[in-house]
Amino acid sequence: MTDGIHIPREVADAEGVPEDLDASVVGPYRFPDPRRRRIAGGIYLGLAALVAWWRPTWPFLLVLVGLGLWHVMAAWPLGLDQEEALLVAAPRVPFPVGHASAALTFTGIRARPTWHVVVYSDEDPPRRRALVTLDAVTGDPIGEPYVEDLPPV
Repeated sequence: MTDGIHIPREVADAEGVPEDLDASVVGPYRFPDPRRRRIAGGIYLGLAALVAWWRPTWPFLLVLVGLGLWHVMAAWPLGLDQEEALLVAAPRVPFPVGHASAALTFTGIRARPTWHVVVYSDEDPPRRRALVTLDAVTGDPIGEPYVEDLPPV
């Protein structure tokens, strides 16, 4: 059994849920590496070269070259995957971690990848939560974690 939402087969069959929505069939989700932006950058730069050879329209050429260069410069390698981000974030908070979730965001003009990890304390129900921000390229923490108490249920 892989991590994720498991739908019992009899329920899935009765409701007509397609197999690709059952995590036990498909497997864990992997976030695509931002280095794939180099492909788009190469296409833009190749198209710019073709336009320059065929009919040099300077405003169009500048846009294509600008987009191509941005895509190449924004192709950061993802040095930390989701599971590693959760493992790096857990010891940075002042409480034992229960549930956690990570979201990848992009910051700055070059769209540097950043993990935002939300962790909850291990009580049931959780009494504290924290937000830990990590540089997804180097794995280094960005600032101090934001920790808060949750209101009682």
